Formats: sequence, structure tokens, C-alpha cells
Amino acid sequence: MRRLDNIDLRLLRVFAALVEAGGFPDAQIALNLSQSTLSTHLAALERKLGGQLCERGRGGFRTTPFGQSVYAAARRLFDDVDAFQSRIGSDRQRLVGRLRVGIIDGVVTNPDLGLQNAFGRYMAYAAEVFVDLELGTPLELEQALMDGRRDVIIGPFSQKAPGVFYTPLCREPHALYCGKGHALFDKPEARHADIEEALFSVRRYRHLDDLYRVNHPRASASILHMEAQTMLILSGRFVGYLPRHIGEHWAEQGLMKAVRAESYGFESQHFIATRNVKGDAPHVDAFVEELKRGAPRAER
Repeated sequence: MRRLDNIDLRLLRVFAALVEAGGFPDAQIALNLSQSTLSTHLAALERKLGGQLCERGRGGFRTTPFGQSVYAAARRLFDDVDAFQSRIGSDRQRLVGRLRVGIIDGVVTNPDLGLQNAFGRYMAYAAEVFVDLELGTPLELEQALMDGRRDVIIGPFSQKAPGVFYTPLCREPHALYCGKGHALFDKPEARHADIEEALFSVRRYRHLDDLYRVNHPRASASILHMEAQTMLILSGRFVGYLPRHIGEHWAEQGLMKAVRAESYGFESQHFIATRNVKGDAPHVDAFVEELKRGAPRAER
């Protein structure tokens, strides 16, 4: 194996992205590189390290034991590089480094979260920070935070992940919706028996909590993202839960309606979650403060 100081950091980042994507197809999209370019980078890294990092072929993509060790070491190296940049920037009274943020989907229209506004304020004085923004389900984001792949995540979390600091941010109202054309759409007051007969789309990461909220007997569809839920409801065949800031947008157009909102509505609590101790990463601390400042209904 060649000296470690000759390893190209970019090649290691490509390999890490490949592992995290679970193979070439998704990595191509994430990195905007062709499969041939990815293969060339991977082969170059394997030559420099002197070992096979992964197996690829008809059996699919799988990291070798050597590849797993390299990936773990690479993640630690990236963290050290980010910490170095952050420390140097702090000593020079500048915010620098890589800010890795994870959020759930369907929040851009949430007036209380206002994440785009937080980014706007933050980048006004932290232009040298590189922002790495990723969407995911609450479980995916908590895992990414614990694995060290995210610095700060925002969403309705369980508050049970060990070593994670949770800060309440705001509450988000939800309602049960049906779309235009659904049997419930033109009923002034839906009966529980009517709702029980409706096809129900559940949010998979909520572990069937949606069904329990309305005492519905079964799920007829499941989704991971709010855009998918919106599509199913707009089909006029399913009922399902949506944040009200999404559902009311369609309701105002006459394409969706909340079903017995006073009975079946609820609020979810959004949190900011981090693992770093305040002061270790000033560029992360500053962004967290912007999130808090921008949430008028935050519980502090």
C-alpha cells in the first residue's frame, strides 16, 4: 500500500458516497457522475490502497471487509477534516467547514419552521461554509446523526437515540384528508363507519400510528414522503394524513378536504437534534441558533 498521505481525499469521498448509496445507480445520481467515471475512481483508490474495496457484478454491490474498514476510517477522517476547518475558522473569527443538515420532506411551506429563511440568514455571514442538505425519514435522519453523517437534523423524532441532544422547535398541525371525487368529499359530516370503509394510506415510518388515530382496521397503501401521500389523496381514492400547511393548499383549490378535523386532527412536535457539545463546532452552533430564532412557536 502506498503512503496514506498520497491518497486523494476526493476518491475517498466518492467511495463513501458509493457505500452510502448502496451501489452505482444511486451514487451516479448523488454525485452526478457516470458509472464509468465512478468505476475509474474506485479502481484508482483500490490501487492506491492495495486492496479490493467492494464486489460488484450480477450479485449486486457489496463492500469487502477491507472496504468496510476503509469506509469507517474515511468517515473518521472526514470528521477530523471538518473539525480542523471549523477550529481554524473559529480562531480566525470566521465560520468555515461543512454543515451537514438533514430534514424530512414536505416542510418548505411550514410557516413555523421557515428553514429556507434560516439558511438565508445564516449564509449572509457564513458564506465560506459548505452546506450539505439531505432529505430523509425521521428514522433515517436519526441514524445518520448517530453514524456521524449529519451534524444537525430537524423533524418529529422519537427522542430516544442515545447521545443525541433534542431541542423542541415547533409543533405542526396535521389533518386527515380526502381528495375531490372521493365518497367522503361531498359529505357534510362523515361517519366513522364511512371512514372505516375508505382506503387508507399510512406513513410507513409512523408504525401504523395513523390507523390507530382513527381506529381504522387496515392500510391499503403506505408512503414514505409527503409528495407521495399528496398524490394518493388527490387520486380521489384514498384518505390519509398530511400536515395542514400542505393539505390546506390543495383544499383552497377545491381539490382536497379535511375529514372531521376536530376529531382526527393532531399536532406533531418537531425537534432540532445534534450530537455535538456546544462550542465544538461553531458553524453548527450558529445554524442551530438561526433555527431557534426563526421558529415563532418554538418551545424553549
